[in-house]
Amino acid sequence: MTNELENELFKSVYDKTPDYVKKLNLMDFNNKGEFTFTLKKEYLKPYDEKNNPEGLNLEEWFENYAKEAKVSTAGIRGPQNILYPADTRFPINLVGIVLATLAKALAAKEKYPDKKIIKVAGREVRYNSELFLDAIARIQAAQGIKTLVPQGKKTIPIWLASFLAFKLDLLGGEYITSSHGISVKNATKDLNSQGSQYLPEESAEFVNKIKEIFELTRKNGTYEIKIAADNNPLIDEKVMTELNDGVDLYVEYLKSGVAKKINLDLIKELKEKIVIENVGGSAFRTLGRVLNKLEISEKFEWFNTSEDPFFHGIGKYNVTPKGEKAFYDYSVDATVIAHKPDGTKFFPVIDTLHYDEKLKNMPLGTAVLITDPDHDRLTITQSEDISRAPELERAGIDYIKLNDRTILTIFTANQAFLMIMDFWAKQLKSQGLWNNHPRFMIKTTASALSWDEWGRNNGVKVINVPVGFKEIANIMKKVELQLKNHPEKDVILDDVFSNSINLGTNPRLLFGGEESGGMIMGTEELIKSLHGRFAIAMREKSATEAIIVASALIAKLEKENISLSKYLVKVFDENNITGRYDTRVDIAYYNESEPDIEKLKHEKVLGEEKRTRNDLFYLSLAMGVKENLLAMEDVKNILSDAFKELDFSNLKSIKFVGDGTYMEFSDKYIEIRPSGTDAKTKAYGGGLNKHDIEKYASILGNYSGNRTELHKKFIPDDFYQSTKDKAMDYYLAFVDKDANNEKFEIPEYEF
Repeated sequence: MTNELENELFKSVYDKTPDYVKKLNLMDFNNKGEFTFTLKKEYLKPYDEKNNPEGLNLEEWFENYAKEAKVSTAGIRGPQNILYPADTRFPINLVGIVLATLAKALAAKEKYPDKKIIKVAGREVRYNSELFLDAIARIQAAQGIKTLVPQGKKTIPIWLASFLAFKLDLLGGEYITSSHGISVKNATKDLNSQGSQYLPEESAEFVNKIKEIFELTRKNGTYEIKIAADNNPLIDEKVMTELNDGVDLYVEYLKSGVAKKINLDLIKELKEKIVIENVGGSAFRTLGRVLNKLEISEKFEWFNTSEDPFFHGIGKYNVTPKGEKAFYDYSVDATVIAHKPDGTKFFPVIDTLHYDEKLKNMPLGTAVLITDPDHDRLTITQSEDISRAPELERAGIDYIKLNDRTILTIFTANQAFLMIMDFWAKQLKSQGLWNNHPRFMIKTTASALSWDEWGRNNGVKVINVPVGFKEIANIMKKVELQLKNHPEKDVILDDVFSNSINLGTNPRLLFGGEESGGMIMGTEELIKSLHGRFAIAMREKSATEAIIVASALIAKLEKENISLSKYLVKVFDENNITGRYDTRVDIAYYNESEPDIEKLKHEKVLGEEKRTRNDLFYLSLAMGVKENLLAMEDVKNILSDAFKELDFSNLKSIKFVGDGTYMEFSDKYIEIRPSGTDAKTKAYGGGLNKHDIEKYASILGNYSGNRTELHKKFIPDDFYQSTKDKAMDYYLAFVDKDANNEKFEIPEYEF
């Protein structure tokens, strides 16, 4: 079935690709020698068979690329032509990768003239990733920039590229992934010298360089881009080989945090194996070595160890959610919930993992840890007796039926990470370490209310930030600046709600994470780079950290004969948590898997309009309150008028939180957030009643955004039209306040 689906995908892409694209021969990276790509002014304009047969429409490509660079939460993502990667009709294409890489190189050289610039480059397993990595390394080499790559340019996880950028004091890195997105999507995640994803102002620097390149091309007719030979000494596999791809350094780091003896001893005592579901196959190459180094590899069993850009058919169907016969990809996010044409709720990604077969001979209580292709996210599941189903429903924990006797419990990241932070806090206390430092966590506003409640109950300060791990990393850097400049003083920072949070003196990060499955944990001693920079935690989410601490928890519960679901309820009860339930509704306004790019672009534009209307309806209310244009009572009236089936009497506040609108009720929160990378709306909810938050999130998230007469009465047209710009100003002010803008100094490297 997998081969049939992939062949169907290939055929549809081939059939929908015009002949002029198939015949393109712009750059031949099979040529291992040095060569030049000549950018022509004709390439900038649209293709026309008679008047501009060389047209690539790069101006339109760049317009969309620049727009996304301003708002992207995790790299500049988009679909690609998986068979013809030079197809510039798609957002991600070989020409675009070449231009962006050159622009970043030029910006770096301008900032650091006469300096030895070194970056790291990595990839996971997506279509064309190896080609893109080759292009990036060879273009950087042609610009005199040394690029560290794994031997044979093989796969590594995003967190390892990020870790090495910080640990080795590099200028940054390039990583090719689209995280848990659909197979035909790809992206470059730009990493700065901290190993953190670029903030918008960093992206603006290289976007402006592309603009300059286009201006020169128009002026002179051409612009030459040099591509170095494949064996150029600045493309360095030797350093990564000697470092074992950084695995040895990373294991040393893990041992200072979640892989302390107290956790490893628990894992070594496991009686039953934990399953690692390796979606796409690319985590195995690195995580396998980490587990070996920690001497716990025999405690795990692997599913899907071979690397496959089609991700073993996971998340792929031959029918759309509407029941139409067509290839459809739900992505590889195991927590995605969809509805069949008859309205039945199901987990489309989990269903394609075939656990009814794979787990049937494994013991009851088997835990399955599911990680994505770039190995930064984790979903936790566990098989349980079917008699547990009523209790799970009362607790708001999802599950699917495997057979007449067994169910598979599926934890949201909100639930899984609550268990992990609670367990790790207890481990620190049992080691006598807890009181050595004040503890804090960084979380996104869209994550669980239960995390905030748990933090209050355990004396852990909580800093809320917009969605995106770069936002979490930005707070880390702010904390580090205060620790460096005033180590004897309390660290005080604002969260995105404009609350001033006092973290205490010399605090330590307990946990940083987001509801989409990414997390990091801090260490007791500050992490030190080779040239003396310090960090409280790493800058990218890591499923390896999550797997280590989750496995220790599972091992402890195995000893006590307690399931994860029982432990979760215990955590709720021990901490008097009322906001136990959470939900996320993903509203996609078009079929991302559509192989006809013109149709896809058209539908995406229409979808973006719907997404923006939905966003502006709520955002304009939040900004209106912020700028004293209307009162909360007015907001309640406007919302009650628009949504007569919902009750807004206990709505306490409505706020812009950096990338979405957050509505705080006395018994729940609802956040409506437009995707920063696609024509999608995400609606999040958390609170005291699961049915209630699901209802509100679904209705508010799916709203057309059409302005009611009452909305127009309180929000003038000019204010409505300028809402996004006003919101961006507030967001940038939040990012910039107390920012750590210390310029990175390139050290004297020993490699």
